[in-house]
Amino acid sequence: MEGLEQFITSVGFPIAVTAFLLLRIEKKLEDLNNNLINMTEAFIKNMK
Repeated sequence: MEGLEQFITSVGFPIAVTAFLLLRIEKKLEDLNNNLINMTEAFIKNMK
């Protein structure tokens, strides 16, 4: 039982940090995608 607890403790923290960073990156990528869509739409409107 002690070995399992030690394994979870040593592996759990890096997994938690990785999940946190992935969620932050996902949010930033969504924002970037929305900005690119808005810029494309504005560019098309200005071309008409």
